[in-house]
Amino acid sequence: MCTIELEWLYVEQPGPPILVGITLAFLLELGRRGTAQPLIAKLVEFSDSMGNVEVLEAYFGCHVKIGANCNRLTLHRGDLDRPFVSYNAELLEILTPVLEQSLDERQRSYSITEMVKWIVKRSLTGGCPDIQTVASELGMSNRTLQRRLIDEGTSFKNVLTQVRHEQAIEYLTDLSLDIKEVAFMIGYEDKNSFYRAFRLWEGNTPSNWRAEHLGKN
Repeated sequence: MCTIELEWLYVEQPGPPILVGITLAFLLELGRRGTAQPLIAKLVEFSDSMGNVEVLEAYFGCHVKIGANCNRLTLHRGDLDRPFVSYNAELLEILTPVLEQSLDERQRSYSITEMVKWIVKRSLTGGCPDIQTVASELGMSNRTLQRRLIDEGTSFKNVLTQVRHEQAIEYLTDLSLDIKEVAFMIGYEDKNSFYRAFRLWEGNTPSNWRAEHLGKN
């Protein structure tokens, strides 16, 4: 068998799941188009959640493992010996638009808002990521990112607020975390700022919300 493992050099965090999924799908699609055979993978592994696993398994034709320690595509050894139908410029001209269309269709299943939320959520602890940081990670300018978000009916500020709100609720349900820790984990430098924001979101203080929903202060 043959394994292809994705590694992200010079960064502390793994790449966005959308990019990981598209890359592995591209490699398998290239093999299918090039050999003109309905190739299936032996095993596909993702370190992060990738949405509907059944859809992924139907596409790759094999078991898809979520929560692995790496992002990896494993192919059958016999498929590596399959010749490409041809190897010339004409084939490349045929394959390129087909592959681009296939990847575009998969990429459209993830909105820019979802990708921004993922990056913000990953970057929140101990600080507040700005639009420049997120735009740079997505490979676009601040203006382009803001325009894309506006096209989807939101803004960077709204996405940041939504992620903080969602994460605050999630962390508050963990009674092992005190309020100050929760504030830090969603990017607030002090507890008072977190209290003010939480009142706007829930109309209550974090302590009272926790007491009402979990029965403890």
